[in-house]
Amino acid sequence: MEEIADVERALRLAAPHLLVSVVDEALREHCGARRVELRLADYGLRSLQLVGDTPHAAPAVLIHDSPQGRAFGAQEPYVTHEADAVEAHLPVTVRGDRMGVLTVALPTGSDLARLLPELWQICEALGHEILVAERDTDLYVLARRAARLTLAAEMQWQLLPGRSCARAEFALGAHLEPAYAIFGDNYDWSASADHLTLTVTNGMGEGIEAALLTSLAINALRNARRAGLGLADQAALADQAVYAQYRGGAFVSVLLLRFHLATGEVEAVDAGSPRLWRLRDRSVEPVTFEAQLPLGMFEESVYVPQRFTVRPGDRLLFGSDGVYDAASPDGESYGDRALARALTATRLLPPTQVPGAVLRELAAYHGANPLEDDALVVCLDWRGREGSTGSVPPEAAGS
Repeated sequence: MEEIADVERALRLAAPHLLVSVVDEALREHCGARRVELRLADYGLRSLQLVGDTPHAAPAVLIHDSPQGRAFGAQEPYVTHEADAVEAHLPVTVRGDRMGVLTVALPTGSDLARLLPELWQICEALGHEILVAERDTDLYVLARRAARLTLAAEMQWQLLPGRSCARAEFALGAHLEPAYAIFGDNYDWSASADHLTLTVTNGMGEGIEAALLTSLAINALRNARRAGLGLADQAALADQAVYAQYRGGAFVSVLLLRFHLATGEVEAVDAGSPRLWRLRDRSVEPVTFEAQLPLGMFEESVYVPQRFTVRPGDRLLFGSDGVYDAASPDGESYGDRALARALTATRLLPPTQVPGAVLRELAAYHGANPLEDDALVVCLDWRGREGSTGSVPPEAAGS
């Protein structure tokens, strides 16, 4: 274990662009590794891109058809045996946010029972250091790109907190399509000791104008949250910020929720089009609220929170109107019936995989033509705290 501490120390001291080199050198010395590769998931969650000095110099590896992809999807080590080596593929994940996979080629006969836990520990340290290093280098951001981002998509991805998050009380996963050309859809979350705040946002318009509008709304909501304001005041402050800039000419639809981690009680402000479905005991139903005005539509709108309660085992699915309103070739909206079927069909998948699965199903449902709007799906599995009953009060919305 002293060797692992040495690797962690070396990672902390290394230049931001040399993290993989530090791990490579350490593993060659510590366990005779013949090759070390770090691959990061691309924005579309379709491929794993090699981190190297020259972006895209090596072919990408598909997530859904590769040993690396199996480790990434299952979030467990996956071992393959070659003619003269053993390849260990390990997920690189930070607090539930799946970043990529570290592949280590080891000599045949290596003691995997001893080495795999140590390699996993190194992966955890590497993931944390990548998050810090991204403040000072573009190396890891560039590695995630299978194609060039539009400027609007660049702005939106910079706003996002991550693609997944996990704590004892909950697990979250989210995805956006088209990943390289999104403009108005967005999500945000923040967890404290007692609460999880989650927002699902849909800014009107297209391209850079939609991205600028959403960026203003997200940062206004964060500013209000970090000032310690309640949920209704967060919405009101963001509403004022958007109205002051656009004078009602543009607005933002948002579903804003605040979960109490100890009890499962939820405050919600429904200010527009993002929608919520709940899977409970294999039954899917929409959770509906009294609709309130989108942010920025009128001056000094007043917002009133509604309340409901989640129970351990509940799965919540949030979707933008690009999901709900997408039509089949026959003209039926995806949200009418197909979404409930997709949520039931994916009930055994972890929440990190559900958004991508639903969006793939949505694309097949819509047909050959590209979606007319960007589409966002967020999946939340509620575990609750031990001893929490999660009982639903009679006045709960959507109960």
